Amino acid sequence: MIPAKIDSTSITSISKKSVESIFDWLNQHKQAFYTLGWSYLSNQKEMEELFYRSILKIHKELPRFKSETSFETWVTSIFIHICRELSIDRGLQASGEGEPRQSIFKALDQLKDIEKEAMVLTYVKGLSHVEAAQLLQISVEKLKELLFSGIQSLRIEMGYGSSFNGCKEYYKEYIDYLERTLDRPKKIDLEIHIYHCQECQVDLAGFQDVMLTMIDLTDGMKDLHIPSGFMENVKARLVEKEKDRQQKNKKRLRMGIVFASFIALLIGIEVFTESFTSLYYTWTEKDQELRPFLQQDLGERMNLEAESDGVKIKIRSVIADDVQTLVFYEIEDTNEENKYMMNYDDGVIVENELDLMNTEGHPRYYPPDLKSDGNKKEKNVYQGKISLLPLNKENGTIKLKITRLLKLIRDSSDQKVISTPLYPGYETGEWNFEIPVTKQPSVEYALNQETEVEGIPVRFDKLTIAPTATILQYGINNEKPEKMIDVLNIDNLEVNNKIVKTDLYGSTFMNSQQDMNWTTFQTNFEPLFGEKPKEVHVQLASINLTFQDPKTIELDAAKQYPQTFEYAGSTISIDKLEVGQPSIIVISDHEVKNRAYEAINFNIVGEDENEPITTEMNTDGVLVDKNGTEYDTNEFPVPFDEIEQPRYFVTVQSMKLDGNGTGEKVVPKKLEIFGYSATKYLEDVVKISLK
Repeated sequence: MIPAKIDSTSITSISKKSVESIFDWLNQHKQAFYTLGWSYLSNQKEMEELFYRSILKIHKELPRFKSETSFETWVTSIFIHICRELSIDRGLQASGEGEPRQSIFKALDQLKDIEKEAMVLTYVKGLSHVEAAQLLQISVEKLKELLFSGIQSLRIEMGYGSSFNGCKEYYKEYIDYLERTLDRPKKIDLEIHIYHCQECQVDLAGFQDVMLTMIDLTDGMKDLHIPSGFMENVKARLVEKEKDRQQKNKKRLRMGIVFASFIALLIGIEVFTESFTSLYYTWTEKDQELRPFLQQDLGERMNLEAESDGVKIKIRSVIADDVQTLVFYEIEDTNEENKYMMNYDDGVIVENELDLMNTEGHPRYYPPDLKSDGNKKEKNVYQGKISLLPLNKENGTIKLKITRLLKLIRDSSDQKVISTPLYPGYETGEWNFEIPVTKQPSVEYALNQETEVEGIPVRFDKLTIAPTATILQYGINNEKPEKMIDVLNIDNLEVNNKIVKTDLYGSTFMNSQQDMNWTTFQTNFEPLFGEKPKEVHVQLASINLTFQDPKTIELDAAKQYPQTFEYAGSTISIDKLEVGQPSIIVISDHEVKNRAYEAINFNIVGEDENEPITTEMNTDGVLVDKNGTEYDTNEFPVPFDEIEQPRYFVTVQSMKLDGNGTGEKVVPKKLEIFGYSATKYLEDVVKISLK
């Protein structure tokens, strides 16, 4: 359940408040997520670890969050992923620790993982079939198949017997029939058949009993007791981690190392060596991504190899700097025609991470690339790269342990990876490496350039040129809350007439306390390989803005709906207002052409303005690219990578309101709009001279 005020507020406000704000958000929704976690885990120690890891993971991944999905759905995917990790760890440890669990939980534990995911998301989390299917990256029909097989398995586990004698051609109708969503002609046909078929009567009755048990479980678990001090224990661990971070920062000695400071000994030999190295790797290194690093003498080829159950991993090279430790690898399936990739924080472990690496760093995300020349040749070989934390020492040996690989599932064109981050295919095993590594120097350049974007001051502070990335640090002034830039999107960076594109997954918010009136960000670009900048051009692409534009709409359940009102140049409809347990409100605006806003930020107020209201919100919307072409988000998969600068317009918002668990009816009296969010495309170029 999500309070409307929080759910409708820009996620940027959460990122600005960092870990503390994420803790507060999860604390407000702890009952629903505690219930979800209890479906997987069996003791309070594991539950505390679950909430602790989830908060850190949400904070870490927040820059990658895209508003095409709701914040709650995105958090749920992370939460379940960690649930699964902890439940797997518990199974491997076989500790036997645990608290008494309801029999339904024990029965759920016996299901196949994918069946359990479907059952938990649908009946415990209470997601719709569409939402659950999207999270699992499967079709709604496939979800229903999993629900059916899961319920059939639960029938056996719960003692209903193992024989199923009903007519199989009607099995696919059971779910929709019992959920009262079956089309009327099919419903009539099924009821006529059941009336004459005793076997189907028995089958359907047992099926219904299991579904009712799941529903009763869900209702009962709304009051699942959370031990006193539970969230306080989680917060104490977060505070302790923050203290450790601050202590490490005090001990760190930051030294700017400039490429130009290298003394060229034996200049003639050096020049010859560099020329030969570049030419040699041009001839011999086919990987176009790795080749420039080797040509610049920033790394060397390696011949490290490990094999487990016919899957062979080769470490091809490692490039380390102050930004990240970049590992180039190759994975070959010698038994079948599968492609696998490494996934950071998912079966990839640096065993000496605390000793060798800077844990305050942020590894980059590199999506799988099946279009590269190296990955088009063999169906059983994948060449990729993975980002690890940067080193905190000049050199060392990385003890890398790999226990799980992500299977890349391709569509029929063999071009797109359609594997899901929530329930992908895995290959387990154990591959161990000891990788020698040396940290390469980076260069920092002060920019001290200020401009205005849409009347809001923007300050460009620093340019960092590292071997593996180019990083632009900038600040946005936040003194005037009536109009604020949440995100500044940069298309590319031109340095000395050389253009480098923005890394779509590399922008981060920096929790800088240097100036209360400025919020600091950094955007990552492709590497420049030691280029000394004389002139920098920053090509802006778009900005995401939040406007304060308050308006209060009086609500009256006695009126006939729909009712409309004008806001920000648009006509918004209140389609439904029903008072009950829960109360329901639906608002919509389907006209997106020339609309000033993409989403409105609002709150629902009841008769008692001080009484908190818990809101479950579902949204529908449409993606619109820069040229005005619309894309239906209900069609899967949505081609996000192919859409030019998409905007997500919310068209329908459906809310269920209750009295924050009190059981009292909520009578909505006001719709309080705070403002709205919008995207504006830019063509501005900011020119910065360093001469």
